[in-house]
Amino acid sequence: MRAQNDTLNQWLAREAEMRAILAEPGIASLEQMKSMSGMAFLQGILDGSMPVAHIGRTLDFFPVEGEPGRIVFQGTPGREHYNPLGSVHGGYFCTLLDSAVGCAVQSMLPQGFGYTTLEIKVNLIRAMTDKTGPVRAEGKVIQVGKQVGTAEGRIVDAGGKVYAHATTTCLIFALP
Repeated sequence: MRAQNDTLNQWLAREAEMRAILAEPGIASLEQMKSMSGMAFLQGILDGSMPVAHIGRTLDFFPVEGEPGRIVFQGTPGREHYNPLGSVHGGYFCTLLDSAVGCAVQSMLPQGFGYTTLEIKVNLIRAMTDKTGPVRAEGKVIQVGKQVGTAEGRIVDAGGKVYAHATTTCLIFALP
């Protein structure tokens, strides 16, 4: 329990740090995206020099860590994310995981290239509620080639309990 509390405190401290750094939501220009590698673009989001995604503001999650091949998003599900059955809607799980696995692929792209999700498979294995506390979605690359990238991810709480896992296939293309 002590280790879980230490992890939770670290996560909350990182959340406060990132909330102070992150830029307002926005959309990067095509010129900005073409001028840097995928990892440089993501690093710009992490250091506040590039806008965060509007969807992250809407669902209250954001990136907290990143390196080539690995990206972590953090969010705290609340009642505003509930379905009529009284738990967090599956769309919250899917959007959080799609962000993590897609950005993991993006982190491996060279300058001038982009990606889009072709397919995502999500397995919801445990319900989340407003009592779950912060969760993290970690995306890790499996393989990135010239046209296709694949990645896997999972959502965990501060105690390491897994709530969902996913795989994705992304189309890689030269930016116009």
